[in-house]
Formats: sequence, structure tokens, C-alpha cells
Amino acid sequence: MLSHGKRFFLIGLVLSVMALQFSCGDSKQYAEPLPETVDFNFHIKPILVQNCYLCHGPDVSSRKANLRLDILEGATAELEDGGHAVVPGKPSRSLLVARINNAEEDMMMPPPDSNLKLTEREKALLEKWIDQGAEWKEHWAFIKPITEKATTDPDAIDNFIDKQLAQKGLEKSPVADKNALIRRVAYLITGLPPSPADVESFTADDSQDAYEKMVDRYLNSPAYGERWARHWMDLVRYAETKGHEFDYTITGAWKYRDYLIRAFNEDIAYNQLLKEHLAGDLIEKKRYDSASGNAESPLGTAFYAMGEGTHSPVDIRQDEADRIDNMIDVTSKTFQGLTVSCAKCHDHKFDPISAADYYAFYGIMESTRFSPVPADLSLDDEKNVKAVSDLKTYMRQLVADEWADGLKSSQIEEVKQNGESKELNTNEYKVLGDFRNTDLDGWISDGIAFGQTTTLGDPIVDRATGKLMELEQGRASSKTFGTGVFGVLRSPNLVLDTDFIGVKARGINSTVRIVIDNFQLIQNPIYGNMAQKVGESKWNNYVFNVGPWKGHKAYIEILPGEYNRHDYALPSDAYVETEYAIAYDSLWPKEIEHRLPVSQLSPKSSRLLAFSPKRIESLNGKLKKGQLSARIPELKTALDSSLNLQRSLVNTSFFYGVNEGIGINSPIFNRGSYQELSEEKVPRRFLSALPLGDVPFKSKGSGRLELAEAMLNEDNPLTSRVMVNRIWHHLFGKGIVETVDNFGLQGKLPSHPKLLDYLAVKFQEDGWSIKKMIRHIVTSEVFKRSAVRSDALTEKDPTNKYLASFPVRRLESEAIRDALLVVSGSMDSTLYGPPVKTHLTEFMQGRGRPGKSGPLDGAGRRSIYQEVRRNFLEPMMVTFDRPIPFSTFGRRNVTNVPSQSLIIMNDPFVAQQAERMAKQLLSQKDLTFDEKIAWIYMRTFSRKPSAEELSKAASFIEVLGGMENQAEEGDLDKETSIWKDYCHSIFNLKEFIYLI
Repeated sequence: MLSHGKRFFLIGLVLSVMALQFSCGDSKQYAEPLPETVDFNFHIKPILVQNCYLCHGPDVSSRKANLRLDILEGATAELEDGGHAVVPGKPSRSLLVARINNAEEDMMMPPPDSNLKLTEREKALLEKWIDQGAEWKEHWAFIKPITEKATTDPDAIDNFIDKQLAQKGLEKSPVADKNALIRRVAYLITGLPPSPADVESFTADDSQDAYEKMVDRYLNSPAYGERWARHWMDLVRYAETKGHEFDYTITGAWKYRDYLIRAFNEDIAYNQLLKEHLAGDLIEKKRYDSASGNAESPLGTAFYAMGEGTHSPVDIRQDEADRIDNMIDVTSKTFQGLTVSCAKCHDHKFDPISAADYYAFYGIMESTRFSPVPADLSLDDEKNVKAVSDLKTYMRQLVADEWADGLKSSQIEEVKQNGESKELNTNEYKVLGDFRNTDLDGWISDGIAFGQTTTLGDPIVDRATGKLMELEQGRASSKTFGTGVFGVLRSPNLVLDTDFIGVKARGINSTVRIVIDNFQLIQNPIYGNMAQKVGESKWNNYVFNVGPWKGHKAYIEILPGEYNRHDYALPSDAYVETEYAIAYDSLWPKEIEHRLPVSQLSPKSSRLLAFSPKRIESLNGKLKKGQLSARIPELKTALDSSLNLQRSLVNTSFFYGVNEGIGINSPIFNRGSYQELSEEKVPRRFLSALPLGDVPFKSKGSGRLELAEAMLNEDNPLTSRVMVNRIWHHLFGKGIVETVDNFGLQGKLPSHPKLLDYLAVKFQEDGWSIKKMIRHIVTSEVFKRSAVRSDALTEKDPTNKYLASFPVRRLESEAIRDALLVVSGSMDSTLYGPPVKTHLTEFMQGRGRPGKSGPLDGAGRRSIYQEVRRNFLEPMMVTFDRPIPFSTFGRRNVTNVPSQSLIIMNDPFVAQQAERMAKQLLSQKDLTFDEKIAWIYMRTFSRKPSAEELSKAASFIEVLGGMENQAEEGDLDKETSIWKDYCHSIFNLKEFIYLI
């Protein structure tokens, strides 16, 4: 815009004066009068974002005429050909005004080829804003929320809403009747219809706090957690399979789902929930489930692993970039309401998010390693691990004390031998990890199994006699705490520069993998050799041909247990041990030298912890010759205690989450291509536009914990705003910010900005309690208003933006299905557990199709417990707009299409529930016709039928009875068949699937 120079300046001045006379003289011409004070964020920025920022915004790569309109300095700077786009207080001298009012195609802004055009009101707003001084403000969402309203005021929400209603001249609807209120509260808090008994109890309760008591009852219902966990699952693209060709299982995904249900029911503070999602494996003070005693915090990290997985990608580096991009997209949208992924190829076109910000996030994700994680690790287990470790140290010290004299002589001899040893030619190989000494040589040990040291020097004791047999040679062993105990040994990051990697190992039902570019779905036809099973108790050399991937980053992973079609399991006898790992180019070396680290060669030390293999060999020889005592009575007692404690450490339950890796700072991918990298690497950090965004993370690992802390910094303006807006959205069907996943410049402006800020501040002051926030909102008058609207109200506020009435809400797919189960009496309200297998129709075909179908009614379990298979999504859920799980969907589409009516009319599940409801009805003896209709209405609509509805029901039943095809249907007698059809017709009424 505005680059053509001085020759048009005079024309611009004339046009702008004419425009001022036309547009600023009388604002009555517009549908809505111009505001008394024009606000940059709420009146001007939306115009600039939609019409100007693409060419004159923050992205330097697409900026034209070197004009930047997103900041004051850019808009008021002198242009290349003279003049200024904006001269505060002087619209007649502002070239912006001249160009937006220019009718010549080569001078008009926005240019005609952009297909953008300002309205007369938008032009007038720009002119008035400049006339009032052209005040620039930081984007509203980046300003810390404050409120003058007391957060303890129970009427605060209504005061904010009613003030805007008064300003707009809108008359609010009255409070809804009790039947509508309990149905609304029950569905929106629990996702289930209220029981007839609850309806009758509430409608009969005339106490002042009857409504509040009813709300609290539903908030304390276990169904509350199921309802709100499902909302959250939309954000993290929850699924139990990976999709793509074979739809591989995501190990233990359902355990994450149960974790969410427990967290919402226990009202775990949102700041804790956020921290557990981003870094639950790194939290120093973990949270434990009160019922099972198992660690809860690490389960939050499973959301990282919910992404889609590509089977055998040809370009593994691009596949990693795509996976990380999805993780960044989901993380930034879910917790900050920002589209950070838009900065993948260049600076964000609209928001103050640079490509450097994106690749700072990229490094965090790239430094994170995916892994099976035990779901049954308890606080008692952790205490037992420490106790066993202490006993092992005690046993070693017992031997050291008993052999004190023999140790001194062998140590002096060893130091001398080590000093005289000759260097071997190691040009033919490179040692990647040597576990024959006492430490793990810089490798990372996650979980319990491998501990933090090798076996070197561990006493081997005959359990029957208590006799010391020998001391262990050094190796990394997952049997440190017994077999069937989970743990993973991983190498530091390495760049593949040889043809082969070799690992000397032995074990049962275990695995060694080479993980290249964080790719986890290792299998044929391309990557099959990168995972090998370890299945022999004798030592073997496991060879991996990595030549085709030279130049790629990788790490070695050794773990007990196996992957069956990528679903991890750990048999009770599984273990793996390894001596070393090497990299080489031709043949496996004849000898792998290892030398005792200098730190272990102090002749002043007699600790067994400093043993070397040579020393162990010498001492074992002396033991066999009887030169050292084999009778140390305390050893047997310590061994028995250790074995008893180890029995509880066996792991049988897992989920796929993450472990910490080694910090990687990523370069910027020029134009988003990993093949074109910037020279400089971007330190891992938070977003530069937000508090702490310019502080590089100090962690040697991923920095995920620091990321969580930055998001929860008291000055971060987004975290609480985004979450309270999500809560409001789920209660009213529309957020205060309608674009719930995008608080950036292309997102919608808040309809009630002061209310949003008030709620954000209150949320934090109330300890980040989600339940308290829900209660505060649903006890407001605005929530209790009737959904019935007058014609005048519909005309003045057709979209109900200002909430003079409660918005009509269609139920979500899960609530519709669950309601069918409840009203038919089929609901199994059992909490938690593995998913119910998907019911497969004949039309659900393709690769990865399960061999066995689940039951038609999903075993009567709630929809949240039905399996979510990416390649075989349940038709009813998809038809009623449950999102396909590939990214964050904080706001579902709400459609009204013929397929929805068709599925309710024709789906066998719906017909099945109608039949069950009919049978339950007829089991109620001695009901009159009117009582039968009332029985149905109370269950389906939470109210009694009117006289007119009773009359229509009688006529309809009579018609059904007289139909020739209303003969016996299968095993159904005619009466049951009639009532089945009647119940089925009730399911097809809008009142059944809408809150009205």
C-alpha cells in the first residue's frame, strides 16, 4: 500500500478532504453509529488484519513498499517516496486515508486484485481513529487481564452482560422454568439427561437454594468427569489408533482417558493439569491416585503421543518435521490459543510470532523421546526401589569391609596394570557405550529396571546356604530389580556416520532398536532391521545396517519387552543385558578395549563401587582359591529382604507417553524445508511476544518443564483467558471469544472483553478450579434465562451475541447416544477401563480393520468408553459432528443436515434402544395410556406432556395400531412393536436432541 509517491500526494489530499466531508459529517448513515471513542483493538485492528496485514504486516518476506501497519513506528515512518501512511491527529495528511478513498485502480487500497474492499463505515472508522490521535495498542489478548469488579461478587457476570444489553437496547428473556433448567444443567454438566426422580425432586423443592443444590449434585456426579474429559479429548486429538495404512494401536491410550476423568472429578487445579500434560514425567513432586496409589502426573504426557502415525515414510526426516509440527500446533492452540504452526515457513502473517519462535518450540519437541511408560508405578514401588538399592549397596559394603586387606593389595596391582596397558588401534570402530565399568557411560536410564549403575561388583549369593559365590562382572542389566520390571536404556544422540551399529546383548522377550529421527513405527519394508528381538540367554552380537541413513540423527534404545504391531507388552520373564554398543564400517572388531576411568583408579579408595573388571576377575580368583572369605552371615538376610521387595516391582500396565531426551536447539528451516537450514540455531524458549519469551531454557533436556512454567507465569495473559473461554463455550455453545483456539489477530474479538478478563482473574484467584468456574457461570441469571426469544429480540440481535436469552443448543453426538441408553434403561454407568471395541458395519472396510466387531450397543457403556479407531470412526459420532482427530478442535461444527435425521430413523442401534424402552415401559404394570405417555416424556424431555400432546399421541398410537404392516415383528408382539415405533418417533423430535 501507498508506495506510488509524491505525484499522487496532492490528489490524495483532495480526495481525503472530500471523504471526510462525506463520512465523518454524519454517522447516522451507518447501520450502527460510529463509537464515540474509536478503539484500536476492537475497531481498527480487525480492519487492518483482514485487509492490510497480508502485505503490510509482521512477515517481512511478504511485506510490500517497506510499509508496516501492525506497529506505530512502521505506520508513522516516512515512506520511500515521501509522506506518511498515518499522521496522528491529521487524517488529511495521512496517505492511508487518501489511498482507501481513491477510485483509481492503480491507486486504490486494498488493490482490486486482492478481492478485498472496505465498507464506508470501515473507512470512516479509520479516519476518525486517526483524527483522535491514532492510538496504537498491543493486541488485546497479549495485555494482562485485570478487573475492577470484585471476584467474590456473585452477580458480577450478570452485571457485565446486563450492562451491554442496556447499551444495545435489548430486553432480556425471563428465567426458564424448572424443567428446562434441570435438563440444561444435567446435560451441560454431566452429558446425561436428568432422571425423572431428580426432576420431580427439583421441581418440588421450594427452598431458596434449590437450584444451587441441584447444580452441586451434578458437579459432584462421576458423570461430570466423563463429560468434561470428552471436551478435553477434542483438544488433544484423542484416538486409540494411529491411522494411516494399518491403524496401529496407541498403547494404553485409554489410561490417559481415565486419567482425565479422574482429574476432572477430583477438580485437579488447571495449572497442575497443564504442567502434567507438558512435563508430567519431570515434575519433582508427583501426584498419586488416592484409590490405586499409582502415579498420575506422567499420564498427562500421553497427549503428545496421540498424533497420527505414518507407516514406512520414504522421507523419514520430513515425517519427523510433520509430527513435530502437529505437536506444536496442538500444544500452542490447546494451552495458549495461538496458531504457532503458521510460522513454520516464515514469520506469522498476522500475529507477533516469528519463525524463530516456531523453531524454539521445535527444539523442545525434538528433544523429547517417546516411550512406553508404566501405568502401575506407585509411591510404594518407588520406596521399594530405594530400599532395594540401599540393600544392594549394603551388601557390597559388607563384602568390602570383610575383604579390606585383600582389597588393598589387588587395588595397587590393578592401578599398576592399567598404567602399563597398551593402547589398541580403535580406528576400526567407535565405542558408543561401554557398560563393563560401574557407570552407564552417559546413557539415559528411564524407568526402574536398569537402575543408574551397572552390575559390576554385585555379590552373587547362594540363597540356600548364604555363601558368597562370586562378584558380578559389569553390564547394564534390566534384572537389577528382577525380571518383568520396566526400564529403558537409551544412548545420547548421535549422527550416523558408519555403516553398522552393533550391540552385544542377551536376554528373553526383549528388544534393541535404532530410533532414527525419532521415528517410532519401526517395521518393514523400509525400517524393519532397525528393531531386533533379543531372545537368547547367551551373549550375541546384534548388528544394524544403518548405512542408508548416514547423516541422520539417531539413538539406541534397549528395553525388556516387545512390540506386537507397535503395541508394547512386558512378559513376566523378560529381561535384557548389554555389555557395550559400537559403530563400525566393515567387520565386528575382534576385541573391544575398555579402560577403567581415571576417577575410579584412586589407590586411596577401597570402595567396591569403584571396581573394575580386572579387579573383579582377580578377586573372584582369590575367592575360589579360598584366599577371601565366602561366609558373610548378613548377606543372606539382606538378599532375602531384597527379593521380597522386588516382587512388587513387576510392571504389567503401560501407556505410550514421553521421556526426557537431550536438548537439541533447532536451526530455522528456510521456507519450512529441512533441507535448507539457517546457520544459527534457535535456543529453546517460550514465545517472544509473551513474558519470559526471550529467556533461553537452561535445561539440558527438552525444556518442557520450563515451557509449562512460562505458560503459568503470573504475567502470561493467555493461559487463564483461554481456559475460561473454553468453559464458557461448552456451557453456552459459543465462547466469549468465538474462535476458542485462536486468540490471535485473525481470531474473533471477545463479545464481552471485560467479562472475559474478570473470569480469567477469578479463575486464578480461585486456585484454577474448573468446578468453581463452572458453578459460578451456571448459577448466574444469564445462564438460567429462557431460550424463548421475542421477535424484536431476534431482529435486533439475530445471533444472540449479547445473550439476552439462553442460546438454543443441539446436543453433541456423545450426549445423544448416551441419552438413548439412559432413556431405554440400557446404560451401564461403570467408570473407567479398556475401550469397547468398535461395532463394524459391512460398509466399514479397509486396512487395519479389526478381526472382531464390538457389540451394537457398545455394551451399554457411555460413548467416552467406545473405541476411537482413526480408520474406523463410529458413523453416528461422525454424523453428529464429532471431529476427526488430527488436530485441536476446541469448537465442534454444529450442523443440521438430512443425514442426522436419517441415522436416527434407520440406525439399528437407535431402533434397538427404542425397542428396549418400549419393553421397559410395558413392564410398568397398571399404567393408564396418559401415564405411559407421561412416563416417556419425563425420560426424554424431562417434563410432562401437555393435553394437546396427549391427544396427538393417542391419535398416532391409533394410526400405528391400524397399519397393516404393524404385525408382529420378529419376536415382538404387536403392542410392543407399536410402542417401539412410538418411542422411535420421539427420538426423532428436535426436543430430544436440543436444549430449548
